[in-house]
Amino acid sequence: MIGGGTGAFIGAVHRLAAALDGQYELVAGAFSSNPDTSRASGQLLGLAPDRVYESYQELIEQEKARPENERVQVISIVTPNHLHFAPAKLALESGFDVVLDKPMTFSLAEAKELAAVVATTGRRLCLTHTYTGYPMVKAARQLVAAGTLGTIRKVYVEYPQGWLSKFEEGGANKQAAWRTDPARSGVAGAMGDIGTHAFNLLEYVSGLQVTKLCADINTVVEGRQLDDDGAVLLRLSGHASGVLVATQVAAGEENNVRIRVYGEKGGVEWQQVDANTLQVKMLDRPVEIWRTGGAYAGSYAAHNTRTPAGHPEGYLEAFANLYRNFALTLQADLAGQPAPPEALDYPSIEEGLRGMAFIENVIASGHSIAKWTEFTV
Repeated sequence: MIGGGTGAFIGAVHRLAAALDGQYELVAGAFSSNPDTSRASGQLLGLAPDRVYESYQELIEQEKARPENERVQVISIVTPNHLHFAPAKLALESGFDVVLDKPMTFSLAEAKELAAVVATTGRRLCLTHTYTGYPMVKAARQLVAAGTLGTIRKVYVEYPQGWLSKFEEGGANKQAAWRTDPARSGVAGAMGDIGTHAFNLLEYVSGLQVTKLCADINTVVEGRQLDDDGAVLLRLSGHASGVLVATQVAAGEENNVRIRVYGEKGGVEWQQVDANTLQVKMLDRPVEIWRTGGAYAGSYAAHNTRTPAGHPEGYLEAFANLYRNFALTLQADLAGQPAPPEALDYPSIEEGLRGMAFIENVIASGHSIAKWTEFTV
């Protein structure tokens, strides 16, 4: 692991997710740019002292030099946005597969270069867009793909948060400090942090791609350098349209990301606050409540469900599904066999490219007086 040292929220989440199914063992790390913090983090995690490194460069160099049966196989990168590209590029070029936190890079230019590295090296990359890991999100995607809803016409997706309703970056909140800093976060605040999740969820479930957008981007809290609120009108492939809302100043809100997809025959609705439920709404029958663990939910939901119906599965399990599917794919590669399609269902380089394109296009649209901005990658 690169990053994710003592006190880092997302590093602990990655470690829990990776460990849940027994597919990974954490054996090495460069957990902080501060060598003392890295060493202390490694000690707390029970790692051998000679495999706790002072920098990501040292980690990759030293692990690459180890015998093949001893070196790490996967490098998980959980640093702030501006420190995604360089370690990911070096890891891929050094023969390691990579798990990378989103958004993929600091800029679209970096994302394109990283995509070229993946293509050249033949290594695999998993991007942790958590919400696509939920079983009932996968059930919704499979329903849409099967044509059950008919031609898709309308998609709504929203991600409201309230934790940045005040100037949190002015104090000791490290998460707020880097996420609102253009030098570390990039050109976007809320749209980069949570808007990319909403965008990814929309394209994943609907099976459509954004072709044009019209964005209203706001910075509500005085003194903040990046956007903390926004709404986007979308044109999608297949003549559908959509609306995306991402805000971090909805005081009192937590993380209830929500999506609704409507076709000519019916619609589906899912929200994280009730993650084990999918509402299926057809024109010719009453609303159906689908639940995680139900035999009717489809092969992708079943593959990503661990417990019998009625036993809630949540955020950590959804996150773990990404790690598990990535591991199953890598194991199939090592065996020289094709991975099952359910295992190959994890976000990768293409989603990373489109996510970075969303960030740059949506900010450009927010600054433009034109009604519509072409979505370009």
